[in-house]
Amino acid sequence: QKMPPSLPATINIREPRWDQSTFQGRAKHFFMVTDPRNLLLSGATLEEARRVVEDYRAGTVQPGLTEDQLWRAKYIYDSAFHPDTGEKMILVGRMSAQVPMNMTITGCMLTFYRTTPAVLFWQWVNQSFNAIVNYTNRSGDAPITPSQLGTAYVSATTGAVVTALGLKSLTKHLPAIIGRYVPFAAVAAANCINIPLMRQRELKVGIPVTDENGNRLGESTAAAQKAIFQVVVSRIGMAAPAMAIPPVIMNMLEKRAFLKRYPYLNAPLQVGLVGLCLVFATPLCCALFPQKSSMPVSSLEPEVQDQIRKKDPWLETVYFNKGL
Repeated sequence: QKMPPSLPATINIREPRWDQSTFQGRAKHFFMVTDPRNLLLSGATLEEARRVVEDYRAGTVQPGLTEDQLWRAKYIYDSAFHPDTGEKMILVGRMSAQVPMNMTITGCMLTFYRTTPAVLFWQWVNQSFNAIVNYTNRSGDAPITPSQLGTAYVSATTGAVVTALGLKSLTKHLPAIIGRYVPFAAVAAANCINIPLMRQRELKVGIPVTDENGNRLGESTAAAQKAIFQVVVSRIGMAAPAMAIPPVIMNMLEKRAFLKRYPYLNAPLQVGLVGLCLVFATPLCCALFPQKSSMPVSSLEPEVQDQIRKKDPWLETVYFNKGL
C-alpha cells in the first residue's frame, strides 16, 4: 500500500508536534500528554492508535488518514505506551492520571493534616502513588527486579513519612497557616528521596544516550543524574501551586461563617481548588525541560566519551529521554 499524496512521508512523529526548543511548544505538547480524558479511552482505541503510528513509521498508512488524525493517534499512543520499551503503562502511572490522582491525594493531605495517623496515611498513599508514577515513567529500557523495586519503594515511602512527621512536630507551636504548609514541605523533600530511589538502577548502570537521529551510542550515568535532577525540579514545581495556593484560600474561608455552617464542604472545596491548580501546573512544569534532553559529550563519563569518539569523533552533543 503506497502513501497517499495527501499525507507526505516526511512527518516526523517520533518527535512532538510542536517545537520543543521553546517553552510554549513544550507546554502545548504536555497539555496533550497530561489530558485526563486520555484515561477514558478504550483498549481498542489505544491499540488502533498504536497500529496507525507503527504503520506510518514503517512507511504504510491507512487510506484517507489526515495529518490531524495522525497526530491525534501519536498523542494517544504516547499517553499510554512507554517511549523506550513500547510497553503499555500502568493506568494510574500515566501522566494523564496525574491531575485526577494528585487532585484527590493532595486535597486529602491538605484537609486531613492535623492528626498524626492522617499524616501517616496520606503521605503513605502519596508516596505509593509517586513510586508507581516514577517507575512507569522511568527513562531507558533496562529491566528492574522486584527486589530492587521493593527496596526502593520501602526506602522512599519511609523517608517521606518520617520527613512529614518530623516537620509536623516542629510546627506545633507555630501559627495554623504554617501547619498547612507541612504537606508541601514533606512532598518536596519526599520527591528528592523517592525519585532517585525508584530510578536508582539508572544511576548505577546509566540511561541510553543517542545522537540527533536516535542512534544509540551507549549508557551514561551522568545523563541519568541530569535526567533525575530535572524530573525532581519539575515534580516539586508541579506540587507547589496546588499545595501553596489552596491553604491561603481555605484559611480565609474557615474564618468566615459559610464554612462554619457547612463544614462538610471543606474537603470537596480543597480538592476542587487543588484540581484547578494542577490542570495548569502539571503540563507547565513538565514543560520546564525538554523530554528529549541533551548534554555535551565532554560532560559524560570518560569511558562513555571514548566509546562515542570511536563511533563518531566529531559528535558534540548527545540526547536522552529524561523521563517524567
